[in-house]
Amino acid sequence: MSLTILNNISDLTAENSLSMTQMNLQKTLTQLSTGMKINSGSDDAAGLSIANGMTANMAALTQSQQNANNGVGLLQTADGALSQVTTLLNRAVTLATEASSSGLTTGTNSQAAALNNEFQSILTEIDQIGNTTNFNGENVFSSNSPTSFLSTQASLTATTALTTGSTTTISDSATGGTFVFTAKAGDTVTDLENAVAGAVSAGTLSAGTTASLNGTGQLIVGPNTGDTGIQVSSNDAVLGAMEAVPGTSDNNTVFISDGTTSGAANTTITTTINSLSAAFLGLSGMDLNSTTDAQSALTAVNSAINLVSAQRGEIGASVNRLQAASTVMNTQVQNLQSATNSIQNADIGVTVANMTQYNILQSTGMAALQQSNQAQQSVLKLLQ
Repeated sequence: MSLTILNNISDLTAENSLSMTQMNLQKTLTQLSTGMKINSGSDDAAGLSIANGMTANMAALTQSQQNANNGVGLLQTADGALSQVTTLLNRAVTLATEASSSGLTTGTNSQAAALNNEFQSILTEIDQIGNTTNFNGENVFSSNSPTSFLSTQASLTATTALTTGSTTTISDSATGGTFVFTAKAGDTVTDLENAVAGAVSAGTLSAGTTASLNGTGQLIVGPNTGDTGIQVSSNDAVLGAMEAVPGTSDNNTVFISDGTTSGAANTTITTTINSLSAAFLGLSGMDLNSTTDAQSALTAVNSAINLVSAQRGEIGASVNRLQAASTVMNTQVQNLQSATNSIQNADIGVTVANMTQYNILQSTGMAALQQSNQAQQSVLKLLQ
């Protein structure tokens, strides 16, 4: 081999090897400090892409699992309320059955009055449960409020004359006010509508409360935009009795997704929650003032129990479905986490062994670099 002084090839080789060793050592130390095998795209581009996809997948599943748990909480709240309503209705059955006996319900008998008072209290409490049962600040039976009242007489017009001396009463729990309209001679439906508007302006009734005619010529009063509903009654034969409009059903939806773009992976579990009120259950206006009324009430209460039982059955089925979905998602998250760990997490035993190897190589590389520099000086001996 020829002797040269312009280029020290052995020195360059040793320097290059030492540089690679130091780079690998730095990479190993980073893996030990983070606990992750992949710390940048250059470590494993394909592995990083797969791991990030799985991480997004887990994030969507974890939140979907929380959505399901929240849905279960809301439905169980509704079921608990309906359970109490069932207890109240069972008591109403007892009262109506007892009042159906002519030995008690004579119209003046204090015992009969006590039966009816308790029955009316049950109907009031059902309305109260429907209006106040909430989950996370939202009414579970949200369709209960606002409430409107509808006249039983139809084909009314704006100029229809009201019965002189008749009264229409609107009480508003939100404002605590009571509005009473007493029809004077010549007063029409329009006069009643204007009087209601005036009561709203005066603050007696909540903002948004109106009286107007619908498409069939019935007078509709409401809705109330306050926290509690309004109560409307009238003794005007022209209007007829004012009956509460039953609330409509509402849908509780829970969205579940694994974060993919596939539509099949996105599911919405919907549960229909019916309104909860005496009117919706068909008990509005029921009383126990006579044996005939009591027997009619008994039939209506039994029908209401069937409605509540059917609602609880639907809620229970949805709870089971959501709990099953939550369990499956939990298993998916566990398996995805395991797969991600195998791709992204560092094997500490292997990494420590690599660090030991690179530390030794670094020491030997430094020694080799020093020797290569000294070997070049041997050329000087030829010039002595």
